[in-house]
Amino acid sequence: MIPNTVFLNVEIKATCDDLEKIRQKLMTMNADFIGLDKQTDTYFNVAMGRLKLREGNIENNLIFYDRENKAGPKKSNFQLLKVPDPQALKTILGNSLGIKMIVEKEREIFFVENVKIHLDNVSALGTFVEIEASNLNAPHSFEKLQEQCNFFIQEFEIKESDLLHDSYSDMMLRLKEPIG
Repeated sequence: MIPNTVFLNVEIKATCDDLEKIRQKLMTMNADFIGLDKQTDTYFNVAMGRLKLREGNIENNLIFYDRENKAGPKKSNFQLLKVPDPQALKTILGNSLGIKMIVEKEREIFFVENVKIHLDNVSALGTFVEIEASNLNAPHSFEKLQEQCNFFIQEFEIKESDLLHDSYSDMMLRLKEPIG
């Protein structure tokens, strides 16, 4: 993967009270189950976009992305760099940029072609489903990625009221804000 290549992603995140229902649906679709990843995402203070370091037993990546906060399918542009020593990088970035937020989660990772589906249990927030259609490994247009995302929204029977605007880090930041 070339680190200065910008990839396109269309994604949704939704609350989900029944991960088992989606898990079963994925099995009927012959989705590839990659595994259960215990992840720590450390978000750093940056002038634009978002920069996070993902540490897990499956994925260890530095991810920069720019995405608007809105419900429903969201377009984002992202860069991804595999990180062989995430702890050292976390120290350097934390010292130089400052840490904005840390999010811990357990994530089941599935793939259906170029679409990555996450079943997430996020500490302090609850359970969620996330759908990411990207052109990381296949040359798809924005329209095709959006179509794929919408397909899974329908397949999983995700209600519009369950769609989230914000990232997990934004939701965690709100939990920490003083009330009144």
